[in-house]
Amino acid sequence: MARYTGAVCKLCRREGTKLFLKGDRCYTDKCAITKRAFAPGQHGQSRKKVSEYGTQLREKQKTRRYYGVLESQFAKYFDMAEKMPGVTGENLIQLLERRLDNVVARLGFAMSRPEARQLVTHRHFTVNGRIVNIPSYILKVGDVIAVKDKSRQSEKIKAVVEANASKPIAKWLDLDKDKLEARVIALPTKEDIELPIEEHLIVELYSK
Repeated sequence: MARYTGAVCKLCRREGTKLFLKGDRCYTDKCAITKRAFAPGQHGQSRKKVSEYGTQLREKQKTRRYYGVLESQFAKYFDMAEKMPGVTGENLIQLLERRLDNVVARLGFAMSRPEARQLVTHRHFTVNGRIVNIPSYILKVGDVIAVKDKSRQSEKIKAVVEANASKPIAKWLDLDKDKLEARVIALPTKEDIELPIEEHLIVELYSK
């Protein structure tokens, strides 16, 4: 399955909630959810009774699209979460939150997760002093993420960092705005996520 390249606002409308896929636009009145709060397509405004399976599927799709991962990747994360000690649903969210592209977006080094994924792929960031160009790289407590020395002169990155200067940083990340460097100081929790996710529905879906 190839990565989705269509209009991302349709994804938000399909899930009925903001997935924050277009950066600042998602916080304005131009947001598709604000203007057209119904699913896209000819029958988008019709009322449909959703089955238990449908509810579980939508929760999984919403979470997968929010973090920008493919179906096979998501299933892999679920398998990893099941094998970890603790609650499977919480482990799953924790793994997704610790993806490098998500952390880059969380730190304000990119306007959205899709943009963060592109910047990581283009080798703009280091982890513990080494360049990492894998968006799905899972960070650990103690890891240091930084903008590469050469990339700090990029006008694009400077503009993005300045635009995000007032946005709050997740509690599990410690950011030095002057050095454009951050450290993972704790594991993320469900309360740290800006999107409400009912992870138990995803666990129920995969447990069938």
